[in-house]
Amino acid sequence: MDWLTTFPHMETSKLSALKRAIDAGFRDFTRTYGSGIESFFDPLQYFLVQSERFLTQTPWPIVLLGIAAIAWVASRNWKIVAGTVITLLIIGYFDMWTDTMKTVSMILVCTILAITVGIPLGILMAKANWAQRIMNPILDVMQTMPSFVYLIPVVMLLGIGKVPGLMAVVVYAIPPIIRLTNLGIRMVDPDMIEAADAFGSSGWQRLRNVQMPLALPTIMAGINQTIMMALAMVVIASMIGVQGLGQPVLKAINNQYFTLGVFNGLAIVGIAIIFDRVSQAYGKRLQRHLEVVHG
Repeated sequence: MDWLTTFPHMETSKLSALKRAIDAGFRDFTRTYGSGIESFFDPLQYFLVQSERFLTQTPWPIVLLGIAAIAWVASRNWKIVAGTVITLLIIGYFDMWTDTMKTVSMILVCTILAITVGIPLGILMAKANWAQRIMNPILDVMQTMPSFVYLIPVVMLLGIGKVPGLMAVVVYAIPPIIRLTNLGIRMVDPDMIEAADAFGSSGWQRLRNVQMPLALPTIMAGINQTIMMALAMVVIASMIGVQGLGQPVLKAINNQYFTLGVFNGLAIVGIAIIFDRVSQAYGKRLQRHLEVVHG
């Protein structure tokens, strides 16, 4: 009656042989193509290093004024600007300025990369059902895979450092922007598309002037969720060398430093709120502008 209590499974020797074969194949792939893949990401590493250097080496009053100016241009809301400045001042007062700027740099680069890759993929999914059928299972895996697992192939391919952490963060955070771009475009009223076609719009004109403006709130929600997920991944990515607010949190976990973990965790929350409020306000302003331009 053992079959009732023990689930039938592959023989241990065969399972071990399968795992060894997969591991050996991945190691061979890493030895053969690892250097080429690493050099492919050199421009991304340069961009990340330069942005981090700019934010950390520029005098803090200039950086603070610059961030406040960006918040004002994006939101045109003094409450959001005041909240941004006060949050950053509190973070700096508790000696977390440098780590915060490193985290902001990482999130900015991750967001730019996610938008550059994610929105075109979302448009492709919206335009081609075959692309949606292929991408949906991949996105399901990406969103349900435990975040720690992302670190394994990235470290084996690229080692320890900024770029491996960046790639792990992007892979973890990019699904929302792809899904919501696809969803936003597919939810556009068919009557609006028929009207654009009746006026002789090409496929590109229909996408640019009708579908993208109407899908903008959903796309901005995807960008917002991508930023939030990237911030959530920062602490885990600190395990493979990503500097910033995640490293003190990891140190606090390893050494049971309560205040160190809580302070840096609250700093991450503060940065998340700033990104959230500014991006939402910018999305609303951009939508109103497009509604005026396109009627």
